[in-house]
Amino acid sequence: MSGERTVFLIAHTGREAALRSVEGLVHGLLKAGIRIRLLAAEAVDLDLPDGVETVAGGPGAADGCELILVAGGDGTLLRGAELAREHGLPMLGINLGRVGFLAEAERDDLAVVVERVVEADYEVEERMTLDVIVRTNGDVVHHDWALNEASIEKAARERMLEVVTEVDGRPVSNFGCDGVVCATPTGSTAYAFSGGGPVVWPEVEALLMVPISAHALFARPLVTSPDSVLAVEVQPKTPHGVLWCDGRRSVELPAGARVEVRRGQTPVRLARLHRAPFTDRLVAKFALPVTGWRGRADTH
Repeated sequence: MSGERTVFLIAHTGREAALRSVEGLVHGLLKAGIRIRLLAAEAVDLDLPDGVETVAGGPGAADGCELILVAGGDGTLLRGAELAREHGLPMLGINLGRVGFLAEAERDDLAVVVERVVEADYEVEERMTLDVIVRTNGDVVHHDWALNEASIEKAARERMLEVVTEVDGRPVSNFGCDGVVCATPTGSTAYAFSGGGPVVWPEVEALLMVPISAHALFARPLVTSPDSVLAVEVQPKTPHGVLWCDGRRSVELPAGARVEVRRGQTPVRLARLHRAPFTDRLVAKFALPVTGWRGRADTH
């Protein structure tokens, strides 16, 4: 590739080990001729060489970059996804946390990451997102989006949230609950998984609706068409709720509010270094026991 190349680095700087990993990554990329840009608020925690560009953030922060490089845990990766989606750039995640399902590399892979970024040797896949709107009295009062999930949750710990769920304009059930999670396949291994929802392979296009601690005879996780519209209505005579998108952005839901969730118009692009099956990633991330597996017995 010709011309000056720049990657935008987002890093979790809260732990000493993470700081050292990020600094090593920066030095490796600079040595290879790749320019680095990062947020000024994160740069103050790092021992960085001259020549690293810092920006305050805001719209256009990653203009001119070819890649969003994210080093951290799940929360940092979701923060990186916001920037990647805004600029239409691929995001390459390095897991410095625990599970890190969105990450493509681990802490021990930093040298490989530098090499593959320098060679632009990665594939890009698109992940579904959600577009989310909130209505009150029929008027749209809030727009949002999510990569993992939009969760409608109770705001008061001592009282359940009373809701009615809907799919494609038809009511499904009403019940009291702690919340309802509307998720993408990417989010099926996040909050929806914790709520007892199914694990959905990323290449499957679908939407999920997972009730959380629902008091009802029928409150099973639902898997719908990617073209479906999911809705959750907060009952008029119930305490207000809260809408969370990816656990990062929230808005209060007054009694009577309606949340509509549909497939997002703008996907998030992920840079992939490996062609490993999702099954292998699932086993590795959750340390699943596979002792005794013998595989297919070939017959001749």
